[in-house]
Amino acid sequence: MTIIATQVPESRRLAFMPAAFTPLMMMRAEGLTYHQASLLSRQYSGGYWEFYTLSNGSFYLAPTCAERFDVSVDGNGYEGDVSADAFGIIVTMFVYGALAFIDDEALREKFGEHYHQLRAFAIEHAEGSAILAAID
Repeated sequence: MTIIATQVPESRRLAFMPAAFTPLMMMRAEGLTYHQASLLSRQYSGGYWEFYTLSNGSFYLAPTCAERFDVSVDGNGYEGDVSADAFGIIVTMFVYGALAFIDDEALREKFGEHYHQLRAFAIEHAEGSAILAAID
């Protein structure tokens, strides 16, 4: 079954981060997102991000700019050029990876499940091979 991404409407944006990351973790997740984006691409310089829910229960964030991002992952040697949407998926997966080590078993399981759900979506994505190469 195809996984569908749906952009969160403006009217639900304020509720998205607490629902997605929990009220306790939302500020940490937001900070991790921006920090990870700057580590992965020198082109990233801030900006507005859209939020997306997935039909399999996960979610991701993506910058709204139309430009592409040169991505460089020190940990695995990946270097490539991806759309803003693919960049957002990559960044969100790195955030899930960072949150998988928090000292709360229930949240580790939640974020681990979301990571695998987002990976399933990434496999179907038009830039799936680049996304998977970046996160491996």
